Amino acid sequence: MSETHICVGTISGSYGVHGELRIKSFCAVPTDIETYSPLTDESGELEFNIAILRPIKNGFAARMPSVATKEEADAYRGTQLFARREQMPSLPDDEFYHADLIGLEVYDTGGALLGRVKTVQNHGADDLLELQLAGSSTTTFLPFTKAAVPTVDLAARRMVADPPDGILPTPKE
Repeated sequence: MSETHICVGTISGSYGVHGELRIKSFCAVPTDIETYSPLTDESGELEFNIAILRPIKNGFAARMPSVATKEEADAYRGTQLFARREQMPSLPDDEFYHADLIGLEVYDTGGALLGRVKTVQNHGADDLLELQLAGSSTTTFLPFTKAAVPTVDLAARRMVADPPDGILPTPKE
């Protein structure tokens, strides 16, 4: 679905007892999530028209016309919210949507395949690329900085990385 939709947030559950939802936004400007309505679930079958009421810890309290009770709000806990790609703003050359990075092959500066991007994580600082190492079930995290990842070629579905020392496991002798 990432070809046509981008994950812009998630429903974390209910907020209060009157059918309000706890929304976590993944947008650069968190309140922009409301402007992309109607949002859909991952399958594209359910539509969500959300209205942000107020900021709360780790997100927003929001309303949806179809949700009136705490139990109805709790039923949506964990639902990812997707916006249509054409609704999203175009990005500068050095910025990327996480959905576009997942699945890219990662090569070192010498041309050797390191692995494939499994996920993109952000725990408050810079983004981290979780790499599924080539020929292995092992994963490692690579900082998504210009120094560690100097080249991203979305058209070729690849990137070139210069991982800092200690990021990649050393081969066993």
